[in-house]
Amino acid sequence: MGRFSVLSMSDAAADRVRAIVQSRGDDALGIRVGVKKGGCAGMEYTIDLVTEPKLGEDVVEHDGARVFVAPEAVLFLLGTRMDYEETTLRSGFTFTNPNQTSACGCGESIELKPADSAAMAAARSEA
Repeated sequence: MGRFSVLSMSDAAADRVRAIVQSRGDDALGIRVGVKKGGCAGMEYTIDLVTEPKLGEDVVEHDGARVFVAPEAVLFLLGTRMDYEETTLRSGFTFTNPNQTSACGCGESIELKPADSAAMAAARSEA
């Protein structure tokens, strides 16, 4: 691994990211995961197509799929596992996040606390 990763991706998530990028053409590099204020529990995950990386972004690669993590989201996403699931009711990315303190009933918004920056520094130095 060599480098500390903010989040990890399942094979299903990587497959979906690659499919999204391929369907968008040559200028797509990957997807960006972030968080924003909103929803009934206080925060929501955001997913955007990346055509140009932003300064200071973390990039997670898995099987050729690239996920960019918005710098302001790093502390909220530390240790998160990103997956993709399709059920009869919905299909989409799912996040198993150790920083999540609660979620609303609809599952669309969550309450997050920032990861401990000392723990983050320790994790980065081990990588």
